[in-house]
Amino acid sequence: QVHLVQSGGGLVQPGGSLSLLCAASGRSPSAYAAGWFRQAPGQEREFVSVITWNGDHTYYSNAVKGRFTISRDNTKNTVTLQMNDVRADDTAVYYCAFGRISTAIMKRASAYEWWGQGTQVTVSS
Repeated sequence: QVHLVQSGGGLVQPGGSLSLLCAASGRSPSAYAAGWFRQAPGQEREFVSVITWNGDHTYYSNAVKGRFTISRDNTKNTVTLQMNDVRADDTAVYYCAFGRISTAIMKRASAYEWWGQGTQVTVSS
């Protein structure tokens, strides 16, 4: 069992920056890959980024590559999504998720075992 609590959402202007935090607790959270997904109203849940259990590999969707950065600190059981140069179409509820994920299925929300509560990010001037 892994429990995930998110923080850091809010309102930000286009071109600005925002950092999201996912804090994990429970049994060996550092043993699992950690992903970020987002969901806008009326849209499917969309893959954003994932980091392997030891942080040796990261992957990003084409929509965010070059603007967002995922990282983790396994000494504190935290995962961060740093969002830079945000755009209006980044507006969504963002979720962190943990699981034993292979490369072949890392973009599928159904592959992850535990999810955070979600946090709203709104990009508007």
